[in-house]
Amino acid sequence: MDWGMKNRLSRIFRPETGRTLMLAIDHGYFLGPTSGLEEPYETVKDLLPHANSLMLTRGVLRSCIPPETDIPIVLRMSGGTSILRELSAEGLTVAVEDAIRLNASAITLSIFVGEEGERETLLNLARLIDAGQEHGIPVLAVTAVGKNMNRDARYLGLACRISAELGAHMVKTYYCEGFEEIVRNTPVPLVIAGGKKQPERDALQMAYDAIQCGASGVDMGRNIFQSDSPVGMIKAVRSIVQENRGVKEAFEIYQEEKASSPALEPQPA
Repeated sequence: MDWGMKNRLSRIFRPETGRTLMLAIDHGYFLGPTSGLEEPYETVKDLLPHANSLMLTRGVLRSCIPPETDIPIVLRMSGGTSILRELSAEGLTVAVEDAIRLNASAITLSIFVGEEGERETLLNLARLIDAGQEHGIPVLAVTAVGKNMNRDARYLGLACRISAELGAHMVKTYYCEGFEEIVRNTPVPLVIAGGKKQPERDALQMAYDAIQCGASGVDMGRNIFQSDSPVGMIKAVRSIVQENRGVKEAFEIYQEEKASSPALEPQPA
């Protein structure tokens, strides 16, 4: 691994902990207008100081995020389908040269194991890894499984190991029972997906359990920006990921921030 690749990874994963808290706001690439992301910069401006990296699309990066913003960018490189059609038909939508122009610290796409698009999305991952390798940019593989498959250790473990075997430098997947086995069988860092909005304490428990099982970080979006205290929530998650706090302590951080801030209406999922 060359110096540039190592440098970019060290910006995402804090060297002193080897962990990351990614803030994900790329949902609009397939969902369109998303509750809480109507004005992306208004959503994230108070959250960015507490995140280790920001995952988003090039359109939102160019149009909404000030270029002087000092945060590592994880750039979404895939798309081409919407929630109305078959998501597994995704293709590559961004050239690696554009990721370089945007100074991305990492590039990412989704793979769909067990779906019609499995082969093409895995080949897209391989192509992106080749392009990233040429320019010293690490690739995050985002795992998805067939809609008829449970999000369990067997299938998620399959998707994660395949991603690593193809050369992904890190993998984003779901937390599940038996997650420690997925970690053991995946020879690159695993970052868990936040998933759909759930009660704050439940989301914190999920983050804590994943870290205890060996996850190298959390990539969370809706459970932060759709919270009734987004700043409180990102501070709480960060305390688990980077400070080894427990769920009780983290939830207290969320509650204290919520109590000290103007009341927000909970965002619908």
